[in-house]
Amino acid sequence: MKPNNDAAWDAEPSTLLRVGENFRLSDVDADATPGFVGGKAAGKKELKAAADDLDEKQERLFAASKVDATDAVLLVLQAMDTAGKGGIVRHVVGSVDPQGVALTAFKAPTKAELSHDFLWRIRKAVPDPGMIGVFDRSHYEDVLIARVRGLADDAEIERRFGAILDFEQELASRDIRIVKVMLHISADEQKARLGKRLDRPDKHWKFNPGDIEERQHWPAYQAAYQSVFERTSTEVAPWYVVPANKKWYARIAVQRLLLGALTEIDPQWPAADFDVEEQKRRLAAT
Repeated sequence: MKPNNDAAWDAEPSTLLRVGENFRLSDVDADATPGFVGGKAAGKKELKAAADDLDEKQERLFAASKVDATDAVLLVLQAMDTAGKGGIVRHVVGSVDPQGVALTAFKAPTKAELSHDFLWRIRKAVPDPGMIGVFDRSHYEDVLIARVRGLADDAEIERRFGAILDFEQELASRDIRIVKVMLHISADEQKARLGKRLDRPDKHWKFNPGDIEERQHWPAYQAAYQSVFERTSTEVAPWYVVPANKKWYARIAVQRLLLGALTEIDPQWPAADFDVEEQKRRLAAT
């Protein structure tokens, strides 16, 4: 996609936020708004303005699959707690027809799931042609938490990295466009957001006491994410690190990344398999 300067973009997030060679998570400013020159008000305007474009492209993707198109999109959302994954689902993905969306929120694996390879439950959630699949957390939990919590040794972590690379290459060969996003917030911002949840009775249901314990492992998680980026940001499935201290920016950046994936697919409305004029005459006669 070309930058839409009318919407205050001066560069594409798909270029600015993509994990490349020599990337360092520690260098990313979680307060930054790369590529967007407006503030919060302009960001909210941009989110609303681009929603129709996203909705149309998603509908075209869905419609094309009803004929013979095999394309799909998989949005992978990874982040520390409170980073805003739910807001992305609600405000970005929520702007399209829900019948064209397959959302899976991966929690801790069940006993049944643990009896299989870690990708077993992931494969079951891969989007069908015409769908936008969304993974709220994903197969990457099995190399992030497993490393930080010592749930798997180094050899097993390395095996999983290899399996992930093969899996994502397989998806790409099936015309599934993969958009992997890490929403990056600072430790101070997470602390503030957790505090707000504790201050508001209507947000207590979102608070998990375990989140405070997880904060003790913040440096380890940052190192684990760095390892993930180094091992699994590829041409067919690159990682994008989105600064997320400003929720409005994270939303428009992810929206832009989704629009870019759909624009590259360029789904077309399927041609009618019937005589349109004949059907008009038939309708007029009723």
